[in-house]
Amino acid sequence: MTSRSQAAPKPGTKGVGTIDARKYFGTYDERHLRVKDDHLARVLAGEDFLLFDGAMGTQLQARGLAAGELPELLNLTNPEEITQIHRAYVEAGSEVVTTNTFGASAPKLGDAATVEEVFSAAVACAKASGARYVAADIGPTGSLLEPMGTLPFDDAYELFAQQVRAANAAGADLFIIETVADLAEAKAAVLAAKECSDLPIFCTMTFGEDGRTFLGTTPEVAAKTLSSLGANVVGINCSLGPKDVAPLVERMLPWSSVPVMAQANAGLPRVEDGVTLYDIAPGEYCEAVAGMLDAGVTVVGGCCGTTPDYIAGEKDLLAGRTPTPRHVNHDFAVTSSQRLVSIPMGHVGVIGERINPTGKRRMKEALRSGNYDYVMQEAIGQTDAGAQVLDVNAGLPEIDESATLRRLMADLQGVTNLPLQVDSAVPKTIEAAVRSYPGKPIINSTNGKQETMDAVIPIAAHYGCALVALTIDEKGIPQTAEGRLQIARRIVAATDAAGIPREDVIVDCLCMAASTDQRAPRAILDGIALVKRELPGVRTVLGVSNISFGLPFRPLVNATFLAAAFAAGLDLCIINPMQQRIMDVVNSWRVLTGEDESAQYYVANYATRSDKASAAAPAGGFGAKGVPAECPPHATADAASQAATSDDPAEQAKAMVLAGRKGPMPDLISQVLAQHDV
Repeated sequence: MTSRSQAAPKPGTKGVGTIDARKYFGTYDERHLRVKDDHLARVLAGEDFLLFDGAMGTQLQARGLAAGELPELLNLTNPEEITQIHRAYVEAGSEVVTTNTFGASAPKLGDAATVEEVFSAAVACAKASGARYVAADIGPTGSLLEPMGTLPFDDAYELFAQQVRAANAAGADLFIIETVADLAEAKAAVLAAKECSDLPIFCTMTFGEDGRTFLGTTPEVAAKTLSSLGANVVGINCSLGPKDVAPLVERMLPWSSVPVMAQANAGLPRVEDGVTLYDIAPGEYCEAVAGMLDAGVTVVGGCCGTTPDYIAGEKDLLAGRTPTPRHVNHDFAVTSSQRLVSIPMGHVGVIGERINPTGKRRMKEALRSGNYDYVMQEAIGQTDAGAQVLDVNAGLPEIDESATLRRLMADLQGVTNLPLQVDSAVPKTIEAAVRSYPGKPIINSTNGKQETMDAVIPIAAHYGCALVALTIDEKGIPQTAEGRLQIARRIVAATDAAGIPREDVIVDCLCMAASTDQRAPRAILDGIALVKRELPGVRTVLGVSNISFGLPFRPLVNATFLAAAFAAGLDLCIINPMQQRIMDVVNSWRVLTGEDESAQYYVANYATRSDKASAAAPAGGFGAKGVPAECPPHATADAASQAATSDDPAEQAKAMVLAGRKGPMPDLISQVLAQHDV
């Protein structure tokens, strides 16, 4: 396994270690783990296997205990039966038994028992089985989180935090957050475990046959987001049989900086005579698990339909086997809940700049008046024009910046699948926005001022965000490339110390207007080249349009400077992707560097173009080079076009729904109704 450290952590005395998660496990946090013994420490470092148990529900059904009662209450009413189930798995080879607490949340338990009572009894049952490790099981809340549902993120967090505290007090050894389909819910649960306990966190999501959760999250997105956030092991459980889980978990492997686990079902369930049955036998199951182990999975077990016989087969598989070394991708990568955007070294990325009130009268008016439909139109336009990330800024003094930013980020998830860049100068606003964002965003920004670094870098580390680092400090912006490099060095030293990987640090050498200082462009370009040479692994970014302030025909100056910046080593540009001239530079640069393989995108979009072509950028844009093939192109371009051109109010309304826009709908519906008898 390729990771930031290959050395196994050294536990402390009495079999309990206090381990620096940043150093050993690649989680970007100040957290120190309480790890029970050397073996678990090696597991968390990716150097050893770990075998979980199988299904609880299948065993309860076999014992006639599955009907008429919450299964979690059996810890209180039938503790001997629960312990016997755990013991059967231990005797089959399970190192970890999972507490019977999957649904032990306050809303589900109601007045029947408290969360604390159930977890205390469940952990006691598990410990009585003689298992080496007890995993406190935490399942989903059963409610959809906002904005798709009605449960606020903070309320979900509190439900999970209550379970975490109860399991911690009862003496669990680790947490298994499982069968989650909503990335926002998984994030709330992982944060609750991080912030309310020092035990290791295992987190698995559940996927459908299309390779996505029911809310559209892919294995790559889940792996990158959750391992960046601080889960110590990530993976897949439930839903599918092992042959179907295998290719999905293999897609996780390159994008997780932590070990990867798999607990498949024994096939898809079917019901006969009121009994749930599964068709995959232990031998066939273990054959598929062997392939996952060969690919690099190191934590296995079973989910629905599996029994001690399956676990015994997996124990035999692990005997004498050593973990397969695996490559972890260290490209720059950020995510939304549905899309991973990666920018490999040598490729370039586009961050859309339009959702920012600075210098934009209509955007200021929209934010002041709450006209979010205008903001959504800007997001759709930038997405369709080729942006790969959207900058989101709500920094107006006369509005509630924090509330507006969070509202915008929630609404944007309905109209674009692009990752977002949280743009604010207020640390509390930044934290409020990234905390509930279902993905891995960029924070824009920190700088060389010690006060700012002390406030913002810990936020990026805690939430696993990428971070823009501005080369400005208490003395202002240096005039020289060397001065910019020195500030970048200080910031990168601080991000290194915080455990933020270099690929998540994006240095901005800051564009200054050429009209006021014609030496500035050269200093900026030299600064980019110095940063890339002297600080290996970091990325660079520029807000390009600043270079042309005060000059006529600004798009020409911007485009020319952008080409020079790419040649100097620029990785990401913050631009208006709807400006044809500047996107021409991006698209042609991708041809010249081989990023646009065989110039396929360029030829398809420029073969019929001439110098007198429309100023609009080619619809759809190049997209995100490096994005896995399973990420679909954004599908709102045709809808937005229809809404703008159709004379039929019904067609316009349909297009608005597809594009996720709200503003014009009341008038359009009134027109449709007026044309029909109702």
